[in-house]
Amino acid sequence: MKSEVSVRTRQSTKTLTKIGILGAVSAVLMLFEFPLWFAPSFYELDFSEVPVLIGSFALGPAAGAAIEFIKIMLNFILNGTVTGGVGEFANFVVGCAFIVPAGYIYKRNKTLKTAIIGLVVGTLSLAILGMFLNYYLLIPLYAKVFGAPVQAFIDMGNAVNPAIVDLKTLILYAVVPFNLFKGTVVSIIVLLIYKRLSPILHK
Repeated sequence: MKSEVSVRTRQSTKTLTKIGILGAVSAVLMLFEFPLWFAPSFYELDFSEVPVLIGSFALGPAAGAAIEFIKIMLNFILNGTVTGGVGEFANFVVGCAFIVPAGYIYKRNKTLKTAIIGLVVGTLSLAILGMFLNYYLLIPLYAKVFGAPVQAFIDMGNAVNPAIVDLKTLILYAVVPFNLFKGTVVSIIVLLIYKRLSPILHK
């Protein structure tokens, strides 16, 4: 009985260590952001979801959510916030919308086909939840935090895409394509490197 408890304790410690390391790597990657040509400057691409998604595949969706949380908290410590916590909250919720479904589907049957299905579902979940969150909650909250009208964000979108003329078109032509692009790029990277890193994470 004692040996079983000891083994479980060691396994739990190893899992927590892996979660912590992946969270730290994600937080560092989050510091490097890149603007995209079709989205306003307040939407920037980073690759911090790559370690989170790898952790979700290797350790399960709950571990993926924990890695996402650690990433956000460490980035908050390293980088601070200019959004009063709104951006951090959004990043966590939208990130979980991506990595949790993907990790859950892959966990049920760990094959390449299932991984691809999980990544497609996760990317669609990211785009759909991101669409509703930005329209009904996040952009209005950003406007309150910065003391600016919602129209100011629409104008920033219009500067890069003349088709953006109101909040709906901002979501349709900037937010949704951004999240689809991000989910696709992160998914491709994970598919290319996961099998090489998986043995290390399963040791």
